[in-house]
Amino acid sequence: MGKNLTSREQDYSKWYNELVVKADLAENSAVRGCMVIKPYGYAIWEKMQTELDRMFKETGHQNAYFPLFVPKSLFEAEEKNAEGFAKECAVVTHYRLKNDEDNKGKLIVDPAAKLEEELVVRPTSEAVIWNTYKNWIQSYRDLPILVNQWANVVRWEMRTRLFLRTSEFLWQEGHTAHATKQEALAETKQMNDIYAEFAENFMATPVIKGAKTENERFAGAEETYCIEALMQDGKALQAGTSHFLGQNFAKAFDVKFATKEGGLEHVWATSWGVSTRLMGALIMTHSDDKGLVLPPKLAPIQVVIVPIYKTDEQLDQISEVANQLVKDLRTKGISVKFDNRDTQKPGWKFAQYELQGVPVRLAIGPKDLEKGTVELARRDTLTKEFVEMNGVVDKISALMEEIQEALFTKAKNYRDEHITEVNSFDEFKEVLKKKGGFIAAHWDGTSETENRIKELTKATIRCVPFDRQEEDGACVLTGNPSKGRVLFAKAY
Repeated sequence: MGKNLTSREQDYSKWYNELVVKADLAENSAVRGCMVIKPYGYAIWEKMQTELDRMFKETGHQNAYFPLFVPKSLFEAEEKNAEGFAKECAVVTHYRLKNDEDNKGKLIVDPAAKLEEELVVRPTSEAVIWNTYKNWIQSYRDLPILVNQWANVVRWEMRTRLFLRTSEFLWQEGHTAHATKQEALAETKQMNDIYAEFAENFMATPVIKGAKTENERFAGAEETYCIEALMQDGKALQAGTSHFLGQNFAKAFDVKFATKEGGLEHVWATSWGVSTRLMGALIMTHSDDKGLVLPPKLAPIQVVIVPIYKTDEQLDQISEVANQLVKDLRTKGISVKFDNRDTQKPGWKFAQYELQGVPVRLAIGPKDLEKGTVELARRDTLTKEFVEMNGVVDKISALMEEIQEALFTKAKNYRDEHITEVNSFDEFKEVLKKKGGFIAAHWDGTSETENRIKELTKATIRCVPFDRQEEDGACVLTGNPSKGRVLFAKAY
């Protein structure tokens, strides 16, 4: 199966689309721009959710759920936010269909069922949540509010790609309320750090933490922090964002609290989110021409056992050994599948699990039973070895850590080799064309220059890294003074 994939070299975009479909992660649906996430793809997303949810709860956050619909007047309350999302909004205007008298069996919108106020299908939930917080917050005693919701949102996209950009997607959105600016800023940073920790420790995807420029900020935010990852085709992908919203939403929805000193002040806010886009990041960070490569911590099946036999008697003998292995591996907390289906040949199964990125594959045949060995294949390195049956469980246990680390190291080396410092605009364009990746360049800090570079090259400022060195330099486009380098790249 993996053999049918277009190679990455040939056409990266086509390779990605084919991989998502053939590995059974997702497919296009009857609704243009919306996807069906298939069980195998959803199992990976669930593992991501489980880990992130744990990390949120460990930092004091609680889950809640808010409506899918936002009354248009609430949506308009915070102007920048409304303007920023207006072009992507789906709007509900009626609440009923009726039979078409002229065309039996067809339904039409009932003109009598027009809504008094139109409803926006949420592209993000700040408006409906801050309208709710108004009732929850009276005094400093009611703060902070640390709430997250797992939800779907709709942003009407023209050009869509499975996981990376779909009209409806799944995500989590945290919305917090604080008594002070310092506390809100600390929350914004903390959540960006959590995203980075998740990306690196679970997805094995190295990221750069930084702040967005004014042009790239979330609509309605005063600061946006982000984690930026680099895909194998040299394009950047924004993997998560955390926003310091200042008092913008509190002012828009008139959310005030009585301070300890007896005054009345507007609340300080944050919001932060990651989405099913992380699936795209996971695929494009590690996978190869044979299919998916999954880090063990997020693989739905960590080990698969394939029996190789000719007779039922042989299968029975192999099954006895395999079932014991399954038990022993599960005791160690390793998820394992024994694929004893007789509807597919071993070669087909090998290709299938390779395509689906299962980290470790064991093959057991009659000869292995005689010798007391199993054949162990690693998905990340595509290497095979024979391992003593009685040592295989400990070997696999250690391999889970080893593979996880090896994937991170490989991705990090690639990323580090693709951060290039440039000092002239010709050099900038040359690197962008021939090498790609992140370009560390001086920028004069103006939106005009940023926009001009984007027009000329399609590269945007991905972030101003938190750990950048202060150094005097000249803007790569205008030659005006600059205090330090920022990271440019073409991005998804």
